Amino acid sequence: MKLTRPTLTSPQARPRILATVLTSALALAGTALAAGPAAAADVNNMRNGGFESGLTDWTCSAASGASVTSPVHGGSRALKATPAGQDNARCSQVVAVKPGSTYTLSTWVQGGYAYLGVTGTGTTDVSTWTPDSGAWKELRTTFTTGANTTSVTVYTHGWYGQAPYYVDDFSVFGPDGGGGGGGEPEQPAIPAAPAGLTVSGTTSSSVSLTWNTVQGATGYTVYRGGTKVATATGTSATVTGLSASTAYSFQVTASNAAGESAKSATVNATTQPTGTGGGGNLPKHAVTGYWQNFNNGATVQTLAQVQSQYDIIAVAFADATATPGTVDFTLDSAGLNGYTEAQFKADIRAKQAAGKKVVISVGGELGAVRVADSTSATNFANSVYALMQEYGFDGVDIDLENGLNATYMTQALRSLSAKAGPNLIITMAPQTIDMQSTSGTYFQTALNIKDILTVVNMQYYNSGSMLGCDGKVYSQGSVDFLTALACIQLQGGLAPSQVGIGVPASTRGAGSGYVSPTIVNNALDCLTKLTNCGSFKPSKAYPDLRGAMTWSTNWDATAGNAWSNAVGPHVHGLG
Repeated sequence: MKLTRPTLTSPQARPRILATVLTSALALAGTALAAGPAAAADVNNMRNGGFESGLTDWTCSAASGASVTSPVHGGSRALKATPAGQDNARCSQVVAVKPGSTYTLSTWVQGGYAYLGVTGTGTTDVSTWTPDSGAWKELRTTFTTGANTTSVTVYTHGWYGQAPYYVDDFSVFGPDGGGGGGGEPEQPAIPAAPAGLTVSGTTSSSVSLTWNTVQGATGYTVYRGGTKVATATGTSATVTGLSASTAYSFQVTASNAAGESAKSATVNATTQPTGTGGGGNLPKHAVTGYWQNFNNGATVQTLAQVQSQYDIIAVAFADATATPGTVDFTLDSAGLNGYTEAQFKADIRAKQAAGKKVVISVGGELGAVRVADSTSATNFANSVYALMQEYGFDGVDIDLENGLNATYMTQALRSLSAKAGPNLIITMAPQTIDMQSTSGTYFQTALNIKDILTVVNMQYYNSGSMLGCDGKVYSQGSVDFLTALACIQLQGGLAPSQVGIGVPASTRGAGSGYVSPTIVNNALDCLTKLTNCGSFKPSKAYPDLRGAMTWSTNWDATAGNAWSNAVGPHVHGLG
């Protein structure tokens, strides 16, 4: 309401008009007092949250941070932080807050592994994280300040030895803490329905789904036949507990504080026939060893000389060709003291006659195999099957240390399975970082092919520290490192028979992470029997755990077969 000044036509009129004005003003004041003070809108308490002023107000560890112009999520600049060695590239800012208040902490990230968190809340400090992402992805969490808390430290960091990560549009929305953040009140809108919903894989009891990121979404909900069956913070989910050989329909919604979006388009999927994973007639507990098709200073072996304790022998390695997805194998006869292809093929048949499995390993540290589309997936399956036909291999080992595409590697391995039949051996040797979360592409691939997968022998070496399933950080070279990281796979959906422990056969077999056979055996006992554990103890025993793997049979021979002589009988004696 606006008060208009009246025209004063005579001195006698002034008292009456003043009385009218005062009465109106008092009435307005009474109305305002009755309504109470207006609630202050939440503001962004961050300073320089978009890094438009470089690293002003920010502190980054070991000179790891820089303000860059590309890529950016908003504005003209973003933060680029690069982990190096034992530095995880942590950048932080102290933010003024109001005691006893709730705040929403969020930022957008891209690139390598990225973490977001807050300390000094006076209540419960919180954090969240995401694996590497090729597109901008929002991280978001909430925290409440204590009764005497006037400032907190918000931070972001990457992970040891991983790719640089990018951060932009950092915000701490909540009551004004008086620190001069000065951001505008947050006004979230209901997000759009997710696009790109795709079936990324199926097993006899599960369907894996992926979809595109939705701007402003903080979570997603998966519906099966109109019924809510799963939630996710990322853009993938696996729906479990399904019946074999059954058709299902799925939709996904996006949500944030403003509400839930409309449902996405429907996708249909049919689960696989009942299956228990590949493996043929392997023993319940098996030992895997890599055989080197090259001479790098380790003992040169023929396949016939591979120690008898090894149940699966992975021939390292098949090589990429100029045709995307296609692999080939050439025996290094010169480096192997004149070992011929005829002898090699005969040795494969002899090992198989003795109950062993021989697979061709694809990748390795220097491998450049890329399966990134349907054509390359078909090429991969066809070329691996051709090698199986030519040499007699029982299957394939996936040791792609430079990343893989879950969708198309799943397609490739399912196509290979259709060609080779139910006795196909499929093993995998991911690095520790690849199996930290079920949202990682390696983990997704393993879950996508769970019904035809033999074993995942994760490499517990050349790693550095990693998170265990209890959320604690463990350093390589200990029983706890082996058991707490294996627990992630066991709790994440792999069958115990599909989990193996991969370690070097000697100190010369890897750059770091060697553990004695005694530690390997203690870890196997801890996981299968809950005995000989370190400080970490699983919530239950996994007596069907598959066993152990080593790099390599050649380094084992160089060390006098100490690894296979100790670990082999222990694995086979697990019962």
